[in-house]
Amino acid sequence: MSIDWKAEVEKRQDALLEDLFSMLKIESVRDESIATTEAPLGPGPKAGLDKFLEIGARDGFKTLNLDGLAGHIEFGEGDETLGILAHVDVMPAGNGWDTDPFSPVVKDGRIYARGASDDKGPGMAAYYGLKIIQELGLPVSKKVRFIIGTDEESGWRGMTHYLENMPEPDFGFSPDAFFPIINGEKGNITYFLNFNGSNGKKDQLLEFDAGLRENMVPRDAKAVIKTENGTEMEEVFNEFIAANVVTGELERHDDMVTISMVGKAAHAQEPKNGENAGTFLALFLNQFDFGGDAGNYLRLAADYLHKDSRMNNFNIAFTDDIMGDLTMNSGIFTFKADKGGQVALNFRFPKGMTEVDIKRGIENITNEMDVTIEAGRLQGPHYVSPEDPLVKTLLGVYTKQTGEKAEGLVVGGGTYGRLLKRGVAFGAMFPGVPDTMHQANEFIPLDDVFKAAAIYAEGIYELIK
Repeated sequence: MSIDWKAEVEKRQDALLEDLFSMLKIESVRDESIATTEAPLGPGPKAGLDKFLEIGARDGFKTLNLDGLAGHIEFGEGDETLGILAHVDVMPAGNGWDTDPFSPVVKDGRIYARGASDDKGPGMAAYYGLKIIQELGLPVSKKVRFIIGTDEESGWRGMTHYLENMPEPDFGFSPDAFFPIINGEKGNITYFLNFNGSNGKKDQLLEFDAGLRENMVPRDAKAVIKTENGTEMEEVFNEFIAANVVTGELERHDDMVTISMVGKAAHAQEPKNGENAGTFLALFLNQFDFGGDAGNYLRLAADYLHKDSRMNNFNIAFTDDIMGDLTMNSGIFTFKADKGGQVALNFRFPKGMTEVDIKRGIENITNEMDVTIEAGRLQGPHYVSPEDPLVKTLLGVYTKQTGEKAEGLVVGGGTYGRLLKRGVAFGAMFPGVPDTMHQANEFIPLDDVFKAAAIYAEGIYELIK
């Protein structure tokens, strides 16, 4: 049977966009401060989950909502189950957008909205791939569960809950990364460095804040300082801004100085793609007379964290031939005088090293700073052989539809694909497309949504026929 998958997607383009836009309008940011029993991660993720399951039920699929934390859309029968793992939660929009991040628009052939590329656009493309198979009545020998998570960007509580209560799929993919295929993902851990809140010299750091999430490069940073040196600080600030890639403002009121700095956000899997406003602000302030815990806080950020995503300053830089470099993102900075401060460092590490190696490297620098270190959630490196039929099948479909010979990739980003022993990430970002995940003005090319849907349709069918 010969099927023109691209033609089948073309017949459904308007419906696909209508469903995608309905998802993009939902501000599905996790916020447990307003959680309820029905919405354990806040109303946004629940609304995203409910909407996706509503679309699945409308189209005649079996659906399941698992305690407002996750759900699935089910198709087919068989002894084996293919899992397609997507997420409806999004990162906070942050500042710097040219359009309303939750009012999707098509401009210059691109869909602009928070979640357009991460992960509502790819998720909906994969769903329509499954929908095409269902509507064509194609024979299948396996079950498919399109599993929907609600906090992939901040803890994975939803998908963890799902896999604790439902059978794990035998194999699968997550439409939440890049084509041609991601068959390896680095390990992931965040270390939280906790400082006391003392000031010990002439200049006083009253507040310091930067970053929204540990897995984003901070775009915005702000500090409040008490100083008798405001005139000189302002002069040096103007020179600093002129000489660096960041922008900023300084305001003086008597002996109080407030500084705002703006860099560039990026996904933590490659911090070099961003400009960390937090470390730039620390670099500027570290020129002045700060002491105590405040001085150590600024010195750590300026002398060790700034522009050191590979941990050279900590003497633990490491590269694996297959999985690449250890990377570090300084994601969140907070400090309040007399109360204390914290820096969240998110690491993506290859096989060949462990989280213990990373902690020891941090301690080599912080032991003299009266810093305590807490570990966040740990995920070890994940790798599926290029010879696995899952990888070979999906790569074959990608090559057939694009004409491009391709090999598997290893990334620093973490996707739901790693939750399955035979799990990979598959699309939907095509080679050469700018990566705007976690950034202002996030977008996905309109044509890429349709191309991805055709690839997903054929890929799913080849795996379950």
